[in-house]
Amino acid sequence: MAPTTVRTAARHRRLAVLTTLTAFGVGALVPAAAAAPTALPLAADGDAYVDQPDHDTALYSVVAPDNAAAQEFVLDVDTTVERVSVWLSSSATEGTITTEIRTDVEEPTSAIATSGIDIAEDLGGSGSGWIDLDYDVSVAGGTGYALVVQADVPSGKVAWHGTRTARPGSLPSWNYDVPYWGGWQQYGGSRAAFHINPTGLEGCGGGCYQVVPDWALRLPVAGLYSNGTDVAPISPSEGWGAEYVPGSNVLEMPDGRWRYLPEGATSPVTVAAGDADAMAQIEESRAWLASGTIPGSTAEERATAERALLSMRALTRPNGAVAAAWHSAWKYSWPRDSSFVAAAFAATGHIEESLRINTFNASTQRADGTWEARTTLDGAGPPDDREWQLDGNGFVPWSIWQWYRAADESSTRDAQLADLYPTVQKAADYSAASLDPDTGLPPASPDYWELGTDTPNLGTAVPLLAGLNAAADLAAETGNADDRDRWSSAADALADGIARTFAPLGYPRTTENPDARESAVGLMAPPFVEAPAGLPDALDASWDALVLPSGGVVPGGSGWGVAWTPSTSFFALAWAGTGNTARATETLDWIVDSRTWLGELPEQVASDGKATSVSPLVWTGALSLLIMSSLDDDPLPTPPTAVAPMSEPTVTATAELRCLDSHAYLAVAAKNEEPDPVAIEIGGDHGTRSFATVAPGTFATATFATREDSVPAGEVEVVASAEIEGETVSTTTTVPYTATDCG
Repeated sequence: MAPTTVRTAARHRRLAVLTTLTAFGVGALVPAAAAAPTALPLAADGDAYVDQPDHDTALYSVVAPDNAAAQEFVLDVDTTVERVSVWLSSSATEGTITTEIRTDVEEPTSAIATSGIDIAEDLGGSGSGWIDLDYDVSVAGGTGYALVVQADVPSGKVAWHGTRTARPGSLPSWNYDVPYWGGWQQYGGSRAAFHINPTGLEGCGGGCYQVVPDWALRLPVAGLYSNGTDVAPISPSEGWGAEYVPGSNVLEMPDGRWRYLPEGATSPVTVAAGDADAMAQIEESRAWLASGTIPGSTAEERATAERALLSMRALTRPNGAVAAAWHSAWKYSWPRDSSFVAAAFAATGHIEESLRINTFNASTQRADGTWEARTTLDGAGPPDDREWQLDGNGFVPWSIWQWYRAADESSTRDAQLADLYPTVQKAADYSAASLDPDTGLPPASPDYWELGTDTPNLGTAVPLLAGLNAAADLAAETGNADDRDRWSSAADALADGIARTFAPLGYPRTTENPDARESAVGLMAPPFVEAPAGLPDALDASWDALVLPSGGVVPGGSGWGVAWTPSTSFFALAWAGTGNTARATETLDWIVDSRTWLGELPEQVASDGKATSVSPLVWTGALSLLIMSSLDDDPLPTPPTAVAPMSEPTVTATAELRCLDSHAYLAVAAKNEEPDPVAIEIGGDHGTRSFATVAPGTFATATFATREDSVPAGEVEVVASAEIEGETVSTTTTVPYTATDCG
């Protein structure tokens, strides 16, 4: 579909000041002569407030009769308002959009001027962007006014965009919502996107309303500009008909010009193709990609991987925080999501980025060893009172382990691990202490659904198992034997609890609802944990229960309505990790096909097969890279299954009489089954042999000559000894052997 751009200031139909007009649903519009102005408050610092360009969030529905919105403004001198700009998105293809300037938000009779447009005739249909509307009204400097917007459409949605961040000196916006508020409600933090008397690149001059299919408008953000330090969203109207310059976050517009975020800037600019500064950014971006690997076996997969890497890089802040997406409530750092990003960076050779993320997560760990569900990007703390989530205690140590295994073996790596080890220690100790002594399972906690459960859930238990295994291995690497033993015991208990509780039911979300399948079953495989027996059948059954006609799966249960790309990715990653290449590739194909026209991976896919919700979602990008890396020739590593420390030394042994030159001899082999060295002594009627140190998993072997051609049945004793908690502990195993005759 060819893009359509409309500069509404040149084409709009004025809905002139009328004596009666009921489009607003909040009272009739009346001529200025009938107004009874009541001055609005000025900006806090007394300065003018005449614009706010940020439009990353759809703040308010403005569809009549129950909804409208307003933004306060004030000018510093007496002047004439000749034009206003508002940033709107409309899935409606017809109807009208009307604006008013009032002196009292809540009083329709205070309107001093009105201007409007027709969606079909003036805008060309559904779309989004800046809309300029002509005015010719005198306003007084230092007096507060309100710009009010409302749409009258037969069907569809119209939203006024803006930001939830209030800059100093700005004025409040207002929401008219009859069902929710019963009328007008002031929003102290939200600011609508608007310009009074826009000039140059303000308003429509910087990105006019563009006709966009209504399905594309479901995406609040279509892509990302990035200069390595700052990020700016690409709206659907801005990105429709455009494409990225390969290997970069520079956008090639439909007219051939480039649009990008210059170094040090916070807003994008449009330049001629080949612009030197834009080219420098492109080359830097391509060099960064070349410094690592781009996984994938097909051109489409590699294109997906390249875009996922660039989006992950854009969403990773200089301090190591990772925004889940560059929009509204997603613009925070989750320990879970960022751990996947760190692992994906490690898998593709971007070790510095992986370390930076793990270091940020270490800095946001709470004193008790846990993490908030999410934190602000500056690391200051949680943005709200959302309940904390325990799964971070597993994902963060697992992510640190993935970084450590991918980093070059050097003193630098070990020193960096030493800095991160206290984070692993506190996280693993909390995880171990949280396990129920009877069941081996962690307590109920909100999982990746962001919803709590009344009983332990799979989405918390499996990450903790991966984290404890990873922590135990890192403890072994750093020579912390006590930590290794403690966390190995906890991992062993947790693995047993999962095997006894969840496995027999096919790995549901909780045991209280055993029929509710759960996509977290995909975490029960590499690169998280070694896949248990029976997992392939559980994966297949869970997929069949959760898959939608669109081809993707829901997280679990019912009522979701849309497919979730992270949950679908869990299955692809599990199939890749268990050797089911066909199913992994088939599911990866669906993930690749879910991309937007800009190649970004969304959070969800609607029933029509089109992307919806936020895009790009950094978690899905990281998962796609892990899937493709797992399908490559060098699979991702998995933390080794931790073995509980010995309470007493255990050996297995065999004894057998054999013949040599008509004489019998006794052959004995004893294997150390413990994770630590033990001493072994083998003795019997034919002699004794001692072995001071037998390594884990190795054998002590001894032969005893009998000098007889016929030897009756007998037995030997194998004594194993080890130092445990400062004491020598020994066990004795009696091993029988049968008679033989070599004559």
